[in-house]
Amino acid sequence: MFKNISLLLVVLLFGCHSALQPTAVLPQNESLPTSISSTEDKQPSQILTVVVEKEAEPDKLELDLPGSQPLPEPISAYLQRDFKLPYYGDFPLSENIRIDKLIKRYTGSSKKMFGRWLERAGRYVPKIQMVFADEGIPLDLAYLAMIESGFNLHAYSWAHAAGPWQFIESTGRMYNLKNDWWQDGRLDLERSTHAAARHLKYLHKRFSGNWYLAVAAYNAGGGKVRKAVRKSGSQDFWVLTEGRVLRDETKNYLPKLLAALSIVKNLEDYGFSDLKFDKPLEYEMVTLETSTDLEIIAGFCDISYRQLKELNPELKRWCTPPGVINYQLKVPFGYAGKVRSLYAQLPKNQRARYHRHQIKSGDTLQVIARKYKIRVNDIIALNKIRNPRTLQIGHNLILPLREGFTSLPTNALADSYVRSRRRTYKVRSGDSLWSISRRNNVTQKELRVWNKLGWSNILQPGQILAVSKPGVRVVAKKETKKGPSRKLIYKVVPGDTLWDIGRQFDVATEQIRRWNELSHGHILRPGQKLTLMVSAT
Repeated sequence: MFKNISLLLVVLLFGCHSALQPTAVLPQNESLPTSISSTEDKQPSQILTVVVEKEAEPDKLELDLPGSQPLPEPISAYLQRDFKLPYYGDFPLSENIRIDKLIKRYTGSSKKMFGRWLERAGRYVPKIQMVFADEGIPLDLAYLAMIESGFNLHAYSWAHAAGPWQFIESTGRMYNLKNDWWQDGRLDLERSTHAAARHLKYLHKRFSGNWYLAVAAYNAGGGKVRKAVRKSGSQDFWVLTEGRVLRDETKNYLPKLLAALSIVKNLEDYGFSDLKFDKPLEYEMVTLETSTDLEIIAGFCDISYRQLKELNPELKRWCTPPGVINYQLKVPFGYAGKVRSLYAQLPKNQRARYHRHQIKSGDTLQVIARKYKIRVNDIIALNKIRNPRTLQIGHNLILPLREGFTSLPTNALADSYVRSRRRTYKVRSGDSLWSISRRNNVTQKELRVWNKLGWSNILQPGQILAVSKPGVRVVAKKETKKGPSRKLIYKVVPGDTLWDIGRQFDVATEQIRRWNELSHGHILRPGQKLTLMVSAT
């Protein structure tokens, strides 16, 4: 019975995918575990293991999403229970001074931030654990995404890692997480979670079933952890933290996860009894045969464009990628049937209405691409151009922009990453650590640590130095519009989005947010009044 119910749950929540059959060795006891105790003298290699079929090295893998397999009954029953916050107890906890310090931080100076992460966990952990159950790895590794990104699907680090699992592009490509002008698969919760599970399984196998080392390698890379193991002669993670091979970030990475799990296991004991958990994420999948305007699908679902984009954060633009057939789009749970019916009645030429550019004398694809801030390759693909040199004056080109495109600033067409970049400085002749530290308002010690300079004072002209700590959020400069402007009060009507209002009045969405003190998660209401500063001409 449990197997049938779990199969139905996975199908409803994720849809059907191609089959992969990992063999999971997970707790099979009759009653659900309430905790798993583990001490420092217990070797990590003794922890829960997962047996998988022989697999290729990661650079040879492609991510074929696995099909729903019957789950072991204890897991099936667990996934059906109603939790404040899911905790299964299948990843062993430890006692260590690093963990204690992090628990003190999460319950002290960083309690507000950590509490928000826990509230977000209510939305994403159930989905992640369903994927991990399907993949056959410990369910509580779902909280590793909290350590990586705070469950922010749009997180983008200074190292160009993106999404909830913070994949860099090269690792994402190993698992078929495509990133181009139209989409970034690293932001897709389901696909990136399958990829994370695959990568963790590979690392788990590489380190002979040692989950502690696998988690450390997820942060530092397998080569770095292998080097630390060889140098120390031990596979005990806590021994590796005493050496100099691993960075401090990696030494505290696993402890962060263990500290988080300790708190999740006993929320009230740690002072997190008044959290308001986000509702679990629910959706269904529909197949879009050709490129389709997201506003059309949002209308079919009776939701706003923004709400549909929130369900599909991997999509960077206003429509599904041109040239991609049978795109799988997420829609609110219960709306798939309605969307399929209405979509079948929609003529192909009305699914995505692109802006058209009439070719003039002097136009080249490069000139047009620069004018509209788009890519030459997208113009070629949309228009099926074989020879870019044969453009004819007077002919129309289809551009990857919505019909009615205006001179709206390009940040309205930008991706949705929440970036945390690192500032850098190029050393010039005559520079010293002292002068660079003064110029960038940091200390010489910070420059030495960030750039691993040790006690050396030798700098080379052209050398690139990091002059801010990792993870510093860069706030965009406020745009200023040239020419006179006038104040206008706009009344929101049903179906309005900030993007549409911005396009209508030729202002940026970020400017509208600032003028009206709106948060990024703000939902527009019909009748709401917005202040706009529009051109007086």
